[in-house]
Amino acid sequence: MLYSLLKDLAKKNREHPTPAESALWKFLKNNALGCTFKRQHIVGAYIADFICIQARLIIEIDGGYHQLPEQQISDLERQQWLESQGFKVIRFTNEEVMADIERVIDTIERFT
Repeated sequence: MLYSLLKDLAKKNREHPTPAESALWKFLKNNALGCTFKRQHIVGAYIADFICIQARLIIEIDGGYHQLPEQQISDLERQQWLESQGFKVIRFTNEEVMADIERVIDTIERFT
């Protein structure tokens, strides 16, 4: 039942990406960095914004609500679980993606 809910939410997220997610996806899609990325991909009980399974890399794009204390705790628990499954999680804010996407891409390339 949880998987079905996550699947529906992931589909909605793919259909309605944030501007930062759309901007980054232009650089990640079609193996542009030499690694196949998927967006809004289910991993356990979570949906990763972007994932490269071969590189065991998850990219999260954080909006303003990620600054809330309760969301920071949730994000930390999520990241710890994903890392316990063998993934490297890197995070960027919406502002970082929109203001300096070249630096964001350079950082991602170091992990692929």
